[in-house]
Amino acid sequence: MKNIVILISGGGSNMAAIVRAAGSGRWAERFGARIAAVISNQPTAGGLSLAATNGIATVAVDHKAFAVRDEFDAALAAAIDVHAPALVVLAGFMRILTPGFVAHFDGRLINIHPSLLPAFPGLRTHQRAIDAGCQVAGVTVHHVTTELDHGPILAQAAVPVLHGDTAATLAERVLAQEHRLYPLAIERWLEIEATASPESA
Repeated sequence: MKNIVILISGGGSNMAAIVRAAGSGRWAERFGARIAAVISNQPTAGGLSLAATNGIATVAVDHKAFAVRDEFDAALAAAIDVHAPALVVLAGFMRILTPGFVAHFDGRLINIHPSLLPAFPGLRTHQRAIDAGCQVAGVTVHHVTTELDHGPILAQAAVPVLHGDTAATLAERVLAQEHRLYPLAIERWLEIEATASPESA
């Protein structure tokens, strides 16, 4: 079984979209894949309760309990490794990861970012796109590397910037595309893996 571990920090709307897609797309039957766990750095994250109601294992690794980032990342990696993940999915996980953590999950760690990378890495992407006069914004699913928001791109979707858009209105439309694109990108990854290793599917 290919285990997928999802990392969240809040309500987990992207996580919920992935869980729904895993069920409706019959990932277990088609790819031998399942959502094995949802892990958060925020013990009160609403997404943990949502995952639990779907019968998914949940873990909280509170970053505030660690004096330095390396210690938190080591504890987080240990919690993930319990589930022997084929893929680790960052879905609104609001922590910058250390190079050691990224190296540990090299090739198995993906993220979603609310811009058409390489444009607007980092924060405040929607306002920056509006301020720059962009006519198109969007969302990118990419492999995670040690350089923030700069890994190889797996999938992108464009979202028009409309006259009168605010950061909030643009963010709402981009989020709708995130919910569509992230499950599709993961399913595509699973299809490629199944083709490469049919005996493990």
